[in-house]
Amino acid sequence: MRFQVPLDYSNPSSGTLEIFARSASRHESPVAPASDDEANKKSQKPWLLFLQGGPGGACPPPQSMALTNVAIDKGYQMLYMDQRGTGLSTPISASTLALQGDAQQQADYLKFFRADSIIRDAEAIRKTLTHDYPSELKKWSIFGQSFGGFCALTYLSKSPQGLREVFMTGGLAPITVQHADEVYKATYKLVMDRNKSYYSKYPEDVENVQKLAFFIKSKGGIPLPSGGTLTVRYFMTLGKALGAHGGVDSIHEHVYRMKSDLEQFQFLTRPTLSALESALTFDNGVLYAVLHEAIYCEGTASNWSADRVGKSLKEFQWLSSVPNSPADLSEQPLYWAGEMIFPFMFETSTELAQLRPAAELIAQYSNWPALYDEWQLARNEVPVYAATYFNDMYVDFGLAQQTASKVKGIKQFITNSMYHDALRSRNEEVMHQLFAMRDDSID
Repeated sequence: MRFQVPLDYSNPSSGTLEIFARSASRHESPVAPASDDEANKKSQKPWLLFLQGGPGGACPPPQSMALTNVAIDKGYQMLYMDQRGTGLSTPISASTLALQGDAQQQADYLKFFRADSIIRDAEAIRKTLTHDYPSELKKWSIFGQSFGGFCALTYLSKSPQGLREVFMTGGLAPITVQHADEVYKATYKLVMDRNKSYYSKYPEDVENVQKLAFFIKSKGGIPLPSGGTLTVRYFMTLGKALGAHGGVDSIHEHVYRMKSDLEQFQFLTRPTLSALESALTFDNGVLYAVLHEAIYCEGTASNWSADRVGKSLKEFQWLSSVPNSPADLSEQPLYWAGEMIFPFMFETSTELAQLRPAAELIAQYSNWPALYDEWQLARNEVPVYAATYFNDMYVDFGLAQQTASKVKGIKQFITNSMYHDALRSRNEEVMHQLFAMRDDSID
């Protein structure tokens, strides 16, 4: 399905975007043909909209999501929407953004790709899909994973009249913080804990990672297959995988493969570099890099918050400098970064390099509108069911609980045995717990 929506809802004449979405429902083959009226009624099932994580990630197709069959079995029909600027929804890349003009025009365009615009797209689509539905089916349910949960909280704040119920996993946004710095001060602590787990499981990598860092530095950076450059700092951003199930092992696999290459050939092979590039790059999802800090801003500028906070921590001094010789390396391990975006990424990536001027303007922009309405959330009447992970590296548990205390009637499934990507990695248990809360079957 394709829908036309305004770029700027406050100024519809400013242009339009195309929003692409895929629907999924149960295929039925009745014994006897149904009348048109019966067929119409059967097709009008309650909608469940899935809001993808990110920001900037394309929505998976229905067949790739375990959620699809669970939801269909529960009587829903699913809608998977590519959020504006992603997937097939007027996608943003360096080349498409260049069509907007200079850096300032590009930055002004990018300001319309946050959660407040995303939920207005969703609400417009809901009204279109349900215009001829009976009144009891006009509201829909939404399911937000990670950033999708942030969007769900914005939806609850701005347009709760369109919602029947809300599910979210790892998506309790830190709505109580006054500045993005508070988010990163909390999440860097979580990243440090995950680094300790990494080096506890793979103690040999203390030395291996240091040697790899020195090798990369000695080469002045290593060209990547798609044209970017593997620098020491870029290498250390592999740590964004630490917060997912299997993330520790996936990083170690890269380290072991690089070490093996150097032992056999004294250089890194193309397959190894391709695997590294795939794990590191945001070239195919530039919105994530440009807007990641902006999702935490209301009336403030981020000013590269993750970079500033990280440079104040001794564990991440590689953000300021890199080893010049093996003697510069201590016995302390080099700590991987987490889900952070740094200015140097706009130098090491060919696609992001083209967006550096616009990204600088976004980082300096302070007039971001409010995304959440605490007064509305305090009087919320929409049922909300959230899976919250105590060991979530990307969404600090303490900040998440502050948010939960602001949402009237929220129910949470809280666990310390899952990570942020449990919707994918532990889908059956997560879905069971969410629907158990909805059906009030705990007793």
